[in-house]
Amino acid sequence: MRTLITGGTIVNEGRTFKGSVLIEDGNIVEVLDSTHPSSLPPPPSCVPSEARNQRSSAPNVTHEIDATGCFILPGIIDSHVHFREPGLTEKADIDTESRAAAAGGITSYFDMPNTVPQTTTIEALNEKFRIAAGKSHVNYSFFFGATNNNTNLFPRLDTCRIPGIKLFMGSSTGNMLVDRQETLEDIFTTTPLPLMAHCEDTAIINRNMAQAREKYGEDPSVEHHPEIRSEEACYESTRLAVELAMKHHARLHIAHISTARELELLPPPSTPSLITAEATVSHLYFCNRDYRMLGTRIKCNPAIKTERDREVLQQALTNGRITTIGTDHAPHLLLQKEGGCVRAASGMPMIQYSLVTMLEMVDHGVLTLERLVELMAHNPARLFSVAQRGFLRPGYRADITIVRPNAGWTVSRENILSKCGWSPMEGHTYLWRVERTLCNGHTVYQHGQGVDTNYTGEEIRFNH
Repeated sequence: MRTLITGGTIVNEGRTFKGSVLIEDGNIVEVLDSTHPSSLPPPPSCVPSEARNQRSSAPNVTHEIDATGCFILPGIIDSHVHFREPGLTEKADIDTESRAAAAGGITSYFDMPNTVPQTTTIEALNEKFRIAAGKSHVNYSFFFGATNNNTNLFPRLDTCRIPGIKLFMGSSTGNMLVDRQETLEDIFTTTPLPLMAHCEDTAIINRNMAQAREKYGEDPSVEHHPEIRSEEACYESTRLAVELAMKHHARLHIAHISTARELELLPPPSTPSLITAEATVSHLYFCNRDYRMLGTRIKCNPAIKTERDREVLQQALTNGRITTIGTDHAPHLLLQKEGGCVRAASGMPMIQYSLVTMLEMVDHGVLTLERLVELMAHNPARLFSVAQRGFLRPGYRADITIVRPNAGWTVSRENILSKCGWSPMEGHTYLWRVERTLCNGHTVYQHGQGVDTNYTGEEIRFNH
């Protein structure tokens, strides 16, 4: 099977150019630059009629995809999701959330360990791989979770199978809090893989919660969430993580940075460093003013902060302080989002709308399209040493996202694919649309036709 994607504009490794991509047996064979044309033979007669006006540069092409008017991107890698399986499947599961991922242009994801059971044993990790092999419609891998007493398992981890170790440092749901200093020292000393750390200080959060309850009642309104899970709680935990990483020369990736002040702890972008940071689409798009309209639908941990924090985070996308963009996709049922700071669950489903939201920010001048591709495809692949994905290069797996500008559509309950059935983006109109998502050369999603639910993605491999 030889497929040629033609007519589109390729965005890859800092360049934007008219070109084509030739795929064979799930691999990219060639990336062709149309600005350097050669003599092109006509397409074979088996090419679908709608694509016969295209001209192929490669013989024996059996299928052409017409991407005229579209941008051809490397498949987007979301390195931070919670697909809830096993154990929490009333909210979401690998089948439903990977469908949403495919519709959102996401070709690969790394799932987090706070499931039931937690992914903190080799057996639990292997079970997740077994489930995904039969249910995931895009490519997959899983973080291993650190606890106060499982560092003895680190040497047994197959570093070719997983992206890293997730550390809930200072605050957590699911009883995965690591709060012993000696354990933290041990984790930062012995980890064979990148550490991805959730940084919030429990003592500060508990103090803030007690004060809020005294002032506002037992379940303070969600507008007080950023006061409870405060800038100070984030800063102090991130400061400790950075100190430990520098002390032990560990590779640290700080998850979902939410404050301008935390960015000051990161090494200057011009300085080579083992310490990097992620921003999520939610913290880049929303601010504390949005609680008035959206309430607990945007309640997440760490909390959505101020307009200034959002502005500085957006600036960090282009000044080098932020290395990757993830979603922290974390579905809950709407009934679980009822209440305030105490009762309402934290987390929101964003994977289906993450790419188009960031493309909207491109239109608003927050970042360039080339930088978006760097943050959402290239850098996750580099940071976690993903094998043969994240770039449009000959020999790489054909993970490709095709997006169309000026194709307005509105988010509604009818087009939400996440199992929870809601989104904080409901009612929002996007001008960008995901036209097609290819995993390993296979069209797993096409606008107007939906997700190919008969297709399963591949286990991602790593070259740590």
